[in-house]
Amino acid sequence: MNPIDWLLDSDPAIRWQALRDLTDAPSSAIASERARVSHEGLAAGILAAQHPDGSWRSSGARVWLTTLFTFILLRATGADPADPAISSAVSRPEANLRWSNQPNWDLRPAELGGNPFFVGEVEPCINGGVLALGAYFGRPNEILARRLLTEQLPEGGWNCEAPKSSRSSFHTTICVLEGLLEYERAVGSTSAHAKEVAAARHRAEEYLLQRALFRRLSTGQVVHPEFLELAFPPRYHYDILRALDYFRAAAMHNHVPPDPRLREAIHLIERRRQTDGRWLLDRAYDEALAVPTGESVGQPSRWNTLRALRILRWWKQQELAS
Repeated sequence: MNPIDWLLDSDPAIRWQALRDLTDAPSSAIASERARVSHEGLAAGILAAQHPDGSWRSSGARVWLTTLFTFILLRATGADPADPAISSAVSRPEANLRWSNQPNWDLRPAELGGNPFFVGEVEPCINGGVLALGAYFGRPNEILARRLLTEQLPEGGWNCEAPKSSRSSFHTTICVLEGLLEYERAVGSTSAHAKEVAAARHRAEEYLLQRALFRRLSTGQVVHPEFLELAFPPRYHYDILRALDYFRAAAMHNHVPPDPRLREAIHLIERRRQTDGRWLLDRAYDEALAVPTGESVGQPSRWNTLRALRILRWWKQQELAS
């Protein structure tokens, strides 16, 4: 089966994004397919697993861990924030949960006090995801965005270990970049604050680009083999597929062509394509999720294939236009 047909023969969360990103389907067909996302398949399962207080839970995992990363998986489905089922799901943690560090950081009932859900906690790797969620689902939080700007390190990235460590982390940086881009989309790009966000984002992008997305600046060696392993869901982990999907989204938002320094990572993705045109799932950081994704490590992955194909399509379209 053609890989695009394979994607179209799947969960609505995959199908509508494949229609949007990989075909010339009319906008009406894309919207019609997207409207199914919250009612069928993965997103519907996520909504059904939510607890009345807005949390998601998994045996043996802390509430914040399962809630945050299951919520981020919901965002990955591209569910329409205006859908009543989605709006209801988003309002529950906003009303009922607070980030509290008494006795340690977790999500606790609102009556115990703490930071509102979309204000986040203290670690930028977590807060990047919280910022992305709030912005995507109609709750962009300026307090959180400004906090992240103050935590940017001199070389351009972020690190959850700062200030103990002054070196940027690829993992933390991609989490914050995704959050800032989503926030910028939500609030627009004309205000002075939005321009500060864009400038911080561009500094962090430069940090990754100077390293070709996966190499050490000092030696040119691969920073970590995991950066070349294609994961879904990624949780807070970095890899080149996640990074390239971010750079595609950022370039499209800014209406600019791809940076040529992405080329080596692009070629690595091309070489990972299987003979049948699909990509495998190398890793899955899914141990704390409230629902299964339906994919298995070592097997063809619709999530990886969707992202790889849209990245390559974007890259090749820009090459033809230049």
